[in-house]
Amino acid sequence: MHIRDAFGIPTLRPPLYTLPMGRYRPPRPAGSPYITPEGEEALRNELHELWKVERPEVTKAVSAAAANGDRSENGDYIYGKKRLREIDSRVRFLRKRLDALQVVEGPLGDHKKAWFGAWVTLEDEEGAEQVWRIVGPDEFDVSQGKISCDSPLGRALLGQPVGNDIQLETPDGLSYWTLVDVEYR
Repeated sequence: MHIRDAFGIPTLRPPLYTLPMGRYRPPRPAGSPYITPEGEEALRNELHELWKVERPEVTKAVSAAAANGDRSENGDYIYGKKRLREIDSRVRFLRKRLDALQVVEGPLGDHKKAWFGAWVTLEDEEGAEQVWRIVGPDEFDVSQGKISCDSPLGRALLGQPVGNDIQLETPDGLSYWTLVDVEYR
C-alpha cells in the first residue's frame, strides 16, 4: 500500500502525526533522599490533611451522590471518585517518599562551606546579590528562595567555601557567581 504525501509523491510510511502514540512514559528519576526538618513537617502535614481531613469529606460526598441513583450520569459521583483516586495516589507517594527520606538537621561539614540546608548569598557579575537556601527536591520553591540540591546551581554550590567563584552553564551561556556568605539558621 502506497500513501501519497502532500506533494503527491508515493511514500511507504504514514506521516508522524497519524502514528498511534503510546501512553507509556518512563518514570522520573528519584531526587536526592534529603530533606530539611521543615520540609519533612510540611510533607507530614500534607499527608495528614489528605488522609484525615479531605479524604473522609470526599468519601461522604461520593456516598451521598451514589445514593441519588444512576451513577453513570452523576457528575458528583464521577468527579468524587476521580478525586479519591488522586488523593490515594498522592498519599501512596507521600508514604513511600517519607519512608525513604533522610532528615538533615545541620551542616555536613565546615560551617564556612555551602552544604545542604545552608542559606547562601551569591553575587553576580554586575554586583547584584541573591540569597538562596539549598534544600531537597521535595521542598524547593524558587519564589521562596529555595533551590534544590539536585539543580545545576545547587550542585555547583555544594561544598564550596565562602569567597569561591562559581561558573554555571545556562541556556544563555556561561554565568559567573561569587559565593559571598554561608549561613545556617
